[in-house]
Amino acid sequence: MTALLTHEDCIAHEVPRRHPESSARIHSILQHLNETGLLQEVATLTPDLVAYEHLTRVHTEAYVANLKQLSPEQGLVRLDIDTAMGPTTLSAARRAAGATTTAVDLALQDVHPRSFCVVRPPGHHAETDHLMGFCLFNSIAVAADYALDRVNRVAVLDFDVHHGNGTVEIFAERPEVLVCSSFQYPCYPYRLQEIERSNIVNTPLPEGTGSRDFRLAIERDWISAIEKHKPELFLVSAGFDAHQEDPFAGLSLVDDDYRWITNLIVDLSKQFAGGRVVSTLEGGYELNALARSAKIHLEALL
Repeated sequence: MTALLTHEDCIAHEVPRRHPESSARIHSILQHLNETGLLQEVATLTPDLVAYEHLTRVHTEAYVANLKQLSPEQGLVRLDIDTAMGPTTLSAARRAAGATTTAVDLALQDVHPRSFCVVRPPGHHAETDHLMGFCLFNSIAVAADYALDRVNRVAVLDFDVHHGNGTVEIFAERPEVLVCSSFQYPCYPYRLQEIERSNIVNTPLPEGTGSRDFRLAIERDWISAIEKHKPELFLVSAGFDAHQEDPFAGLSLVDDDYRWITNLIVDLSKQFAGGRVVSTLEGGYELNALARSAKIHLEALL
């Protein structure tokens, strides 16, 4: 059975008024899953807080300590132009990362081979010692590093509309981690590194890219890299903001593209990793499109 991991701490994480990365994102997904009956077809689990020792394997100790020190007892602290921290933010970020490490355990123990972590804040922009784009801890990177205690090779696949710059930066010098990121370019974070590494596959897409060209680009860039790498676990940064209804970028994917790419990932995982997939929520800000896309993604993970 596929697992869904979520936690009240991730809903309690406060952001400034009218901020797009709000708790309404999780509410909309869970409500839609419940209304469509899909929530009853998965095991719903609550993750533990990730241990600080796992955070400091992908982030510097100074960076993690600084976030702990900045965590306010009340009110909101602006960390950068996009990212704020409230009294519950640190625990939410630790739950988000904890969801991914819990899901790794479930997958590698063959309890729940596939999982979807419906958590916030997102993580894929967070670099070794730098937060940005709503992201504090890079949850998918924490999961990848955690898994490598038990497997030799993993893949991180990121189809968010924004480049997974943090994941790329963290793993650029670690060939045991394949990172594939598709994204609109130019677009935030405007930091596309021309990193010539065999384990980094960047797939920039021009504004307006729709289903056909998206799928062709993924087939062209990702499949051969995955077949060469032979990952023993698949990790997914599942951002749904490349949807044509999302207002914060300019790609033109539709609901069925998320079924297509998730089916592709699951098929490849069955070929190389015993069907083991750990997915976590990244972006997606138009609530109706987000809820539909997340439901389709989870459905394909069953």
